[in-house]
Amino acid sequence: MKIPFSPAVYEHAARFVGRSPWEVSRDGELLFEAHRRTWLEYRHTPIAVGIDIYNLEAEAYGATVRNPGGDAIPAIHEPPIADLAAALNLKPYDPDKDGRIAMAIDVGRRLKKALPEADVRIPVAGPFSIAFNLRGINDLCLDVALEPDRVARFLMRLAENQAVFCKAVAQAGLDVAFFESAASPPMLSPAQFHEVELPALKRILEIAASCIGHPVPCIMGGDTFRILDDILSTGTSYLVSNVETDQAGFVRRIAATHPHVRVRVNMDPNTVVCRNPQRIYAEIDRILAIAAWHPSCLLGTARLALRDAAGEHPADQGVRRVGHTLEPLTE
Repeated sequence: MKIPFSPAVYEHAARFVGRSPWEVSRDGELLFEAHRRTWLEYRHTPIAVGIDIYNLEAEAYGATVRNPGGDAIPAIHEPPIADLAAALNLKPYDPDKDGRIAMAIDVGRRLKKALPEADVRIPVAGPFSIAFNLRGINDLCLDVALEPDRVARFLMRLAENQAVFCKAVAQAGLDVAFFESAASPPMLSPAQFHEVELPALKRILEIAASCIGHPVPCIMGGDTFRILDDILSTGTSYLVSNVETDQAGFVRRIAATHPHVRVRVNMDPNTVVCRNPQRIYAEIDRILAIAAWHPSCLLGTARLALRDAAGEHPADQGVRRVGHTLEPLTE
């Protein structure tokens, strides 16, 4: 049996230019070259143009992304929204001017031209994942518990505000890679997901599908089997079955009720980075056995790390910026 291979590559792309995720995330030339080289190595589908993919919208709203140093992923350490009153008055951002969104779209356009065989997509975050960065996870979870109706309104506002981003992606001739992992159990209970998150999730996926012209994938980590019926109700055409959920049950349910939906079945990340070929083969065989229940399965990796298991960069020494071009580093 043979199924498509779909590794998740974000900050891992930085290793192909020998730079830190922070450097690559802030420089369009490095971002372009990193993802170009990664695709030439893996020929993966899709290319999700980004490094710290969940920071784009929060930064466009005014959050500050910090340089974490070394190979760590850039993150927002001080959520800018102090309370739900401020959240409910949040104004839309301008994707042409605010943050790095315009840079990501421009890099996506260049990658599509340079790699015509590749499926190039711009990462778009879901409402709860944006709220996570704007409000902070502790305060947001307290808000969900104490004021679920107001949080639902906040999430719907964030969903509606994503229309300008999706339109900009479509106008560039690109596609959307949609991510909403922060909303998954155990972060939200299944009941909280249904009552607080689901209306906004449906709305953003409806907006994205309308802009792009087809249903878009709904990529979520966590124990998603517990909320599978709700996710399927959004009309998405592509889901991920993560190692922390009931992967066999997940795939069987979709095969029985939504056979048109594609499923990426992720490998155990501890296996992905190990150096024991037999252990890797056994994990692939495990997933192939699950995939036998559904003809539209892919083999996934979850997110690949920057370095390999030995902590090494690739053999090439990376590149450096010279004006508007990139040159190999030789020292």
